[in-house]
Formats: sequence, structure tokens, C-alpha cells
Amino acid sequence: MLNRDLGRLVRLAAEGDQTAWNALVRSLSVVVRNAAHASASCDADVRDACQDAWLALVGKRCSLEHPERLPGWLATAARRCAHRRVMKRRSDVPLACRTEYAAASPEQLVLLTERDKMLWKAVARLPRRSRALMWLLAHHPELSQREIAAELGIRPGSVGPLRRRCLDRLRHQLITEGFD
Repeated sequence: MLNRDLGRLVRLAAEGDQTAWNALVRSLSVVVRNAAHASASCDADVRDACQDAWLALVGKRCSLEHPERLPGWLATAARRCAHRRVMKRRSDVPLACRTEYAAASPEQLVLLTERDKMLWKAVARLPRRSRALMWLLAHHPELSQREIAAELGIRPGSVGPLRRRCLDRLRHQLITEGFD
């Protein structure tokens, strides 16, 4: 889309023209979806992040001074929305997926839940790539090194060393905090 057309569509959309909004959404949806998909692999998170990015634009529409920057702004918003959704979901412990939760007494269930919360809080303090790796390892153990590397955007030979560094850093953090 030419900047002139984009500028005209943004101006018309800001004035409330529904046809202009529809044209903007049609022309920029691929940008928004690709950006969200770069930060989230779950389709539900990608869809929700796209919706959040468009809603953020609706709230901002009167202050769009540089319409030519809209594709970049939407891509950044989608990536950030997707990242927030992924991080929120990562902190949730999937109880149904944990076999040790199934046979736990109520007391054990509380202890297991607290342990998992502390673990994921420690993971949240790791660098971004390390957090992503830990999440993939925990929630998608079926992935091969090649698939993990593709998700993280690194070489397959880097997955093992990165995993070792992440686990060492995580272990050090937990020991420092009094866990063994």
C-alpha cells in the first residue's frame, strides 16, 4: 500500500469512516498477524494479540500524526501484546497436564503449586531467550532440537549449550533463594 493511500485511510478511519477501517484491517492484518506470531506460537494467543493490537489502535486513532509509521506501530503493538499473553500463560501452572498433581493430597497439592509458582517466578527473571527455551522445554517436551531452534531463531547446535546455561542459571537462582 502506498503511503499516500495509507495516510488517506488513516485520516478517514480517524474520522469514523467504517469503510476506511475495513480497508486498513484488510491491508495490514498480515503485518499484525506475522508480528504476533513471532512472539507467540499458540494460535489463540496470536489471535488475541492481534485483536489487542487493533484495539490499541482504536484507542489511539486520533493521535496518529505519522500514518506511514502505522504498519511498524501495529507490528510492535502486536509483538508486545503477544509477549504479554505468553508470559501470563507461562506463569499459570497447567494442573491437568501434571501427573504428580493427579494423586496428590490437598496438602501436597498446595506444596506442589507453591513450588511451581516459585520455579516460574525464577524463570521469569531469566533473559528473554532463556525464558522462551524453558517454556518450550516444559510445555512441549516432544519438540526436537531442530524445532526448538526454529522457535527461538537460533542454530540447532546452540540449543544444548543454551539449555545448560539456562538450567545452571536457574539452579543458581533457586539455591540463592534457599531452595534445593
